[in-house]
Amino acid sequence: MAEVRETDDLEARVIEAISETQRIPADSISPNSTFEELNIDSLDGINIVFALENEFGISIPDESVQTMRSVGQAVEGVRQLVEQKQQSVPPGAA
Repeated sequence: MAEVRETDDLEARVIEAISETQRIPADSISPNSTFEELNIDSLDGINIVFALENEFGISIPDESVQTMRSVGQAVEGVRQLVEQKQQSVPPGAA
């Protein structure tokens, strides 16, 4: 059950970062939204990537950025990077 909450929290944080950088109401953004539907262009995407990197303390590879086309893909990509980061932290170091 805790994992579902973490996923929901992560998804909400990604949506909030997109909402803040693009000045789009968060309730109009869903995981199914594409960046095209939200009128997010490549320059906007760079700002979103910076916001996500700062929010989660991760580094998003350029290849991932180039293939990211939807909110759901952004959520999944961030989730994978956060999990990798957590696995690389020794137990008790956090």
